[in-house]
Amino acid sequence: MITFKVRVLSNTSDSEHLSSLETDRRLQIFHENLRTAEKIQSLDQGSAEYGVTKFSDLTEEEFRSSYLNPLLSQWTLHRPMKPAPPAKEPAPASWDWRDHGAVSSVKNQGMCGSCWAFSVTGNIEGQWFLKNGTLLSLSEQELVDCDGVDQACRGGLPSNAYEAIEKLGGLETESDYSYTGRKQRCDFTSGKVAAYINSSVELSKDEKEIAAWLAENGPVSVALNAFAMQFYRKGVSHPLKIFCNPWMIDHAVLMVGYGARNGVPFWAIKNSWGEDYGEQGYYYLYRGSNACGINKMCSSAVVN
Repeated sequence: MITFKVRVLSNTSDSEHLSSLETDRRLQIFHENLRTAEKIQSLDQGSAEYGVTKFSDLTEEEFRSSYLNPLLSQWTLHRPMKPAPPAKEPAPASWDWRDHGAVSSVKNQGMCGSCWAFSVTGNIEGQWFLKNGTLLSLSEQELVDCDGVDQACRGGLPSNAYEAIEKLGGLETESDYSYTGRKQRCDFTSGKVAAYINSSVELSKDEKEIAAWLAENGPVSVALNAFAMQFYRKGVSHPLKIFCNPWMIDHAVLMVGYGARNGVPFWAIKNSWGEDYGEQGYYYLYRGSNACGINKMCSSAVVN
């Protein structure tokens, strides 16, 4: 009996000991991350502010495995896509699809590497709006559950997702097939399809052409190296190439517009980490130097 009591007590103190060890560890990670953020800040070539974010107590590895998408940089997995016809007009000086009603509110993928699904649904929301005049919030969970080619929370490719949507017959709305942030049994009902696509295209890798295409045709699914995004707070981010290898892209997002702030050209990027990330859920990245590989994987669905 006595030994039992002692063991219970020691278990309690064990768990307290473990939780205080974990607290100490998180604090240490936090301090290391502050140093990393300061380093990125001191070498940033844009106007961005880096510092404490909701990801500041995560190691780089934890952040990558919970929020990013390692499959994007595996170029062998990419299926060839049809090239998009070039824009008819040169790009206007600035453009933002948020001002034209083609962008739904910022969503949150949670601790699931499903950014690819958010990037693609965001693109299709814009395409559907431009063809039909209604902005729908479409279901990412349908892709997480029913896209058999991609790997749900372990990542995926926009090119595969478009193909999966064509095969399924379309997307349900967010309200009909709501997001849980983990893979479940596919619960797709063809009778509830709210938007469909006919095909998909890959854009030019020239940023001027990307801008012209975006202004003419709607928000674009893009991918980038998210290294500097963990500590981004606001402003136009322009990390050094050594921090942001353009070939190591690991996060898919939605490019909704572009312009310049105090003479610094930027892309306006809708992220899927909630509205408490960056500038109301948005990330602004330097435009004109292919920063962080932003030009490597630009694509769009086509709705006829």
